[in-house]
Amino acid sequence: MAESVTEHTRIEASADRCLQVLLDFERYPEWARDLKAATVLERDGQGRGTLVRFRAAGMGYSTSYTLRYDHGDRRQLSWALVQGDLTRKLDGYYRFDEDGHGDAGPVEVTYVLEAELILPLPGFVKRRTQLKIMHTALRELKARVENRPPP
Repeated sequence: MAESVTEHTRIEASADRCLQVLLDFERYPEWARDLKAATVLERDGQGRGTLVRFRAAGMGYSTSYTLRYDHGDRRQLSWALVQGDLTRKLDGYYRFDEDGHGDAGPVEVTYVLEAELILPLPGFVKRRTQLKIMHTALRELKARVENRPPP
């Protein structure tokens, strides 16, 4: 059974800047510590990745998975697992809620992840792994967005 976890953070930038970093899939290995490769397999008419294959390593394991991204909502980037070697489900989204300052930010970022592993693990181990993934992902996104000047 898939379990869902949610985490929030405040980033001192606009939602557009956060999304710009998140849509630059090929550069994920530069700032997302556990990701070793990201390959865009398909793009939409605006050049945004819609099907992306990732290779990750962490906690002694290596895994590959492919996600389909949905760009239908400007305030949210969502994805669903298409294929994974260790996961049955790896669906989620980043949601961006600006507090009225527009381009200057800040933005409240909500990250929701629903994951189900193929391997049978105790619930507390799965939940701890999900929380580690989320905490690391948000912390690394925040650092990348706030410290790297826009291109």
